[in-house]
Amino acid sequence: MQNQEGDVAGLFPRMDLSRRGFVVTSLATGFALSVKPAEATITTDTDGLTAGEVKIPVADGEIPAYRAEPAKPGPHPVVIVIEEIFGVHEHIKDLCRRLAKLGYLAVAPELYSRIADVVHMEKIEDVIAAVNKLHDDQAYSDLDATVAWAGKNGGELDHLGITGFCRGGRMVWMYAVHNPSVKAAVAWYGPLDGKKTDAFPANPIDVVDQLEVPVLGLYGGLDKGIPQTDIEAMKAKVAKDHVKAEFFVYLTAEHGFNADYRPSYNVDAATDGWRRMLDWFKANGVA
Repeated sequence: MQNQEGDVAGLFPRMDLSRRGFVVTSLATGFALSVKPAEATITTDTDGLTAGEVKIPVADGEIPAYRAEPAKPGPHPVVIVIEEIFGVHEHIKDLCRRLAKLGYLAVAPELYSRIADVVHMEKIEDVIAAVNKLHDDQAYSDLDATVAWAGKNGGELDHLGITGFCRGGRMVWMYAVHNPSVKAAVAWYGPLDGKKTDAFPANPIDVVDQLEVPVLGLYGGLDKGIPQTDIEAMKAKVAKDHVKAEFFVYLTAEHGFNADYRPSYNVDAATDGWRRMLDWFKANGVA
């Protein structure tokens, strides 16, 4: 259960969120420079939508985010979209527009805005080093603020979903534990276990027994960063703890199989995963 400050008692350490200073104050255009080649196969227009950058008030100022929703008056069901390690760039924005075309208010906050301009970093090593500094508590706080913003700006929080990709997929699991008011969550190739650090004091497999939110995990059978043994261990933990979570593994898909601007894109897996995500949201009260 959440306390008044939004933490799950006993699960997560506290940290000082009062620091000021933002590296990123506006969203970048185009694709992340560290991903080559970067050419999307899907481009979603804004016809019938209200879409663009917004500012999310947070504990120490404001962070930029991308929002897309139907132009017709709401309220609309809400989907929080959590970025990959590459920041809120054109691909993440397009995902928001795809969801908005289906009737959702979709919003993607730039969670790395205090740390680095990851979109404009050219070396993947620098990107990874930067995003590894984002403390889970900071992410929870900013995601809480994003949910609150959505509720005040045309979103219907009784129909709240969350989805995320890569590192954002990991955060889907973690935030679903942190915020049990989420109706349903979908994690795309999100790491389930790994080395604990000051920034990542727990992994999804460590806290899944506290999960109250239905979570769908979508994974690639050829993912070199997420071993199949981790997925099997998570499945066993879910079954043991009677948690409502399901997994689907695309045997011929690599990590990033939904990223249509990257060589890892797998159109069959991406298309089926998107369908499963929408069905999961509908079945669990988000739609």
